[in-house]
Amino acid sequence: MRTRLAFGKTGLDVDLPEGFRYRVLEARSAQPLGDWRGALEAALDAPTGCAPLAELARGKRSAAISVCDITRPAPNPKTLPPILRRLEAAGIARENVTILIATGLHRAATDAEIREIVGEEIAATVRVVNHDARDLASHRHLGATASGTPVYVDERFAAADLHITLGFIEPHLMLGYSGGRKLIAPGLAAQETIKVLHSPRFMRDARAVEGSIEDNPLHRELLEIARMARHDFLLDVALARDRSIAGVFAGHPEKAHRVGVEFVSRVLLETLDEPVDAVLTTSAGYPLDLTYYQSIKGVTAASHIVKPGGPILLVGECSEGAGAPEFRDMLLEGITDREFLERIQGAPVTVDQWQLEKLALVTTRQRLLWYVPGLPAEYHPKLWGESCATIEEAIEKMTATLPRDARVAVIPEGPYVLARTRLREAAPV
Repeated sequence: MRTRLAFGKTGLDVDLPEGFRYRVLEARSAQPLGDWRGALEAALDAPTGCAPLAELARGKRSAAISVCDITRPAPNPKTLPPILRRLEAAGIARENVTILIATGLHRAATDAEIREIVGEEIAATVRVVNHDARDLASHRHLGATASGTPVYVDERFAAADLHITLGFIEPHLMLGYSGGRKLIAPGLAAQETIKVLHSPRFMRDARAVEGSIEDNPLHRELLEIARMARHDFLLDVALARDRSIAGVFAGHPEKAHRVGVEFVSRVLLETLDEPVDAVLTTSAGYPLDLTYYQSIKGVTAASHIVKPGGPILLVGECSEGAGAPEFRDMLLEGITDREFLERIQGAPVTVDQWQLEKLALVTTRQRLLWYVPGLPAEYHPKLWGESCATIEEAIEKMTATLPRDARVAVIPEGPYVLARTRLREAAPV
């Protein structure tokens, strides 16, 4: 069987051996909107749960817009222009608009990436800045949540008269779904806030997984932080398989986001009758597989449908290597997954430990195989699981221990597929 996997910008064709029952789980999506421009205009003028954007902007002097960083394929060059037109028409001049790249603790966007994120014309005419979570002095302290999380939000966002987020909704490994509140925290939060949000208190909660919103404690915490930051207006989209716009959701930050989540969950969910024996998955190609850090999301998404002990093979280009410095250092330590989980329990939170924690919760019960050719050689012996030099070697090792006629799920676009078995279905949204 021959199939094509999302891998970097070009994709990867692979040949799968005969003798197994393959189930290809495609990234289900709604059809692209025939008139996405019209849908954007209508959503901004007749939003869910609040006044139109132009009315909200009237009488305001400044606006801040939070947008996704380069690791997310949000169509900002399409969605930003109608927002900016309404702000200008309401009296907010372009020089009083700030677009913030919601990096969280990711690296800053380069000049070239900023032009890719917002579009050439907007990059040249609107102030676009990177968030820096490590600079506490550049954040405003807004107090603490009811559960005690200290809340620090980028001062440039907090200081504006109007607060807007611009994103898209997809499954997220700990928050259920992206979009909305995530563009404020962790997107624009200081590391002092982010560390608490990514502590074992939230990471090990069984409800903090892909597809889980209703009873997800991390979701509730982020909603509270967004309210404290005076989140005024949201514009989120759903993407079709070719990453064109398939749905537009605008308005009240919580009500509009919920409508978007309901749409995406209805479209994406793929239900299997029973767990499979093995999974071949990816990190959805560029930009999500730029780093090993991001590629882990393909593993956590696939873990919900495989039998205990069954192999998961993750394919990711990782052209930018491992990830941020703190994450690189933890990888190179070379301790086991169980040792890592024990060490961080009750200890002060280290930046990026949460991604390895989520991975360890999978690797302690599943066999992992990796084809991540962009990851530098020194990391490969340290990975939890076995790293393979070629995709052929990886596929051979994945199938070598499987019984004849085993059921194998193939997920070409990794975390963009929300899959569950009937015995382990997603929590209701």
